[in-house]
Amino acid sequence: MSQITTHVLDAALGSPARGIGVVLTAADGAEIASGVTDEAGRISDLGPDRLEAGTYGLTFATGEYFAETGRATFYPVVSIDFAVADPDQHYHVPLLLSPYAYSTYRGN
Repeated sequence: MSQITTHVLDAALGSPARGIGVVLTAADGAEIASGVTDEAGRISDLGPDRLEAGTYGLTFATGEYFAETGRATFYPVVSIDFAVADPDQHYHVPLLLSPYAYSTYRGN
Protein backbone atom coordinates (compact mmCIF):
# COMPACT_ATOMS: atom_id res chain seq x y z
CA MET A 1 0.00 0.00 0.00
CA SER A 2 1.22 3.48 -0.81
CA GLN A 3 2.31 5.55 2.15
CA ILE A 4 0.78 8.69 0.56
CA THR A 5 -2.84 8.87 -0.56
CA THR A 6 -5.16 11.72 -1.49
CA HIS A 7 -8.83 12.44 -2.05
CA VAL A 8 -10.18 15.48 -3.92
CA LEU A 9 -13.73 16.69 -3.43
CA ASP A 10 -15.34 19.44 -5.50
CA ALA A 11 -17.21 21.46 -2.87
CA ALA A 12 -18.98 23.58 -5.48
CA LEU A 13 -20.56 20.53 -7.09
CA GLY A 14 -20.75 18.39 -3.97
CA SER A 15 -19.04 15.47 -5.68
CA PRO A 16 -15.66 13.78 -6.09
CA ALA A 17 -13.23 15.57 -8.41
CA ARG A 18 -12.47 12.96 -11.07
CA GLY A 19 -9.52 13.12 -13.43
CA ILE A 20 -7.20 15.51 -11.57
CA GLY A 21 -3.54 14.89 -12.21
CA VAL A 22 -1.40 14.80 -9.06
CA VAL A 23 2.38 14.76 -8.73
CA LEU A 24 4.27 13.76 -5.58
CA THR A 25 7.65 15.48 -5.25
CA ALA A 26 10.61 15.50 -2.89
CA ALA A 27 11.73 18.72 -1.18
CA ASP A 28 14.16 19.41 -4.05
CA GLY A 29 11.30 19.22 -6.57
CA ALA A 30 12.24 15.81 -7.96
CA GLU A 31 9.19 13.83 -9.05
CA ILE A 32 8.63 10.69 -7.01
CA ALA A 33 5.29 9.56 -8.43
CA SER A 34 2.19 10.75 -10.24
CA GLY A 35 -1.40 9.68 -10.68
CA VAL A 36 -4.91 10.76 -11.61
CA THR A 37 -7.92 10.84 -9.31
CA ASP A 38 -10.41 8.04 -9.95
CA GLU A 39 -14.23 8.14 -10.10
CA ALA A 40 -14.32 8.57 -6.32
CA GLY A 41 -11.80 11.43 -6.48
CA ARG A 42 -9.11 9.26 -4.87
CA ILE A 43 -5.59 8.12 -5.56
CA SER A 44 -4.85 5.23 -3.26
CA ASP A 45 -1.58 4.13 -4.85
CA LEU A 46 0.41 7.37 -5.11
CA GLY A 47 4.06 6.83 -4.47
CA PRO A 48 6.16 4.23 -2.78
CA ASP A 49 5.29 2.07 0.21
CA ARG A 50 7.73 4.04 2.33
CA LEU A 51 9.25 7.52 2.34
CA GLU A 52 12.02 8.73 4.59
CA ALA A 53 11.28 11.52 7.07
CA GLY A 54 11.32 14.88 5.33
CA THR A 55 9.30 17.42 3.40
CA TYR A 56 7.30 16.43 0.32
CA GLY A 57 4.80 18.09 -1.96
CA LEU A 58 1.63 17.26 -3.81
CA THR A 59 0.76 19.31 -6.89
CA PHE A 60 -2.79 19.13 -8.22
CA ALA A 61 -3.57 20.13 -11.85
CA THR A 62 -6.79 21.91 -10.92
CA GLY A 63 -6.85 24.24 -13.94
CA GLU A 64 -7.22 21.32 -16.33
CA TYR A 65 -9.97 19.86 -14.17
CA PHE A 66 -11.97 23.09 -14.11
CA ALA A 67 -11.47 23.64 -17.86
CA GLU A 68 -12.84 20.15 -18.53
CA THR A 69 -15.90 20.94 -16.40
CA GLY A 70 -16.45 24.26 -18.18
CA ARG A 71 -15.59 26.50 -15.23
CA ALA A 72 -13.01 29.20 -14.65
CA THR A 73 -10.75 29.01 -11.60
CA PHE A 74 -8.50 31.34 -9.69
CA TYR A 75 -6.20 28.43 -8.76
CA PRO A 76 -4.92 26.61 -11.87
CA VAL A 77 -2.52 24.63 -9.66
CA VAL A 78 -2.76 23.73 -5.98
CA SER A 79 0.51 22.83 -4.27
CA ILE A 80 0.57 21.36 -0.78
CA ASP A 81 3.82 20.86 1.10
CA PHE A 82 3.74 18.48 4.06
CA ALA A 83 6.14 16.79 6.45
CA VAL A 84 6.60 13.07 6.86
CA ALA A 85 7.73 12.83 10.48
CA ASP A 86 7.35 9.08 10.94
CA PRO A 87 8.27 6.86 7.98
CA ASP A 88 6.16 4.06 9.47
CA GLN A 89 2.89 6.01 9.32
CA HIS A 90 0.41 6.41 6.47
CA TYR A 91 -0.20 9.98 5.27
CA HIS A 92 -3.54 10.92 3.70
CA VAL A 93 -3.69 14.45 2.25
CA PRO A 94 -7.25 15.39 1.20
CA LEU A 95 -8.12 18.47 -0.85
CA LEU A 96 -11.49 20.23 -0.70
CA LEU A 97 -11.74 22.30 -3.85
CA SER A 98 -13.89 24.98 -5.46
CA PRO A 99 -13.09 27.39 -8.30
CA TYR A 100 -12.11 30.20 -5.92
CA ALA A 101 -11.04 28.44 -2.71
CA TYR A 102 -9.47 25.29 -1.38
CA SER A 103 -8.59 23.71 1.95
CA THR A 104 -6.67 20.69 3.13
CA TYR A 105 -5.95 18.79 6.32
CA ARG A 106 -4.18 15.67 7.46
CA GLY A 107 -6.62 12.81 7.01
CA ASN A 108 -6.35 9.19 8.03
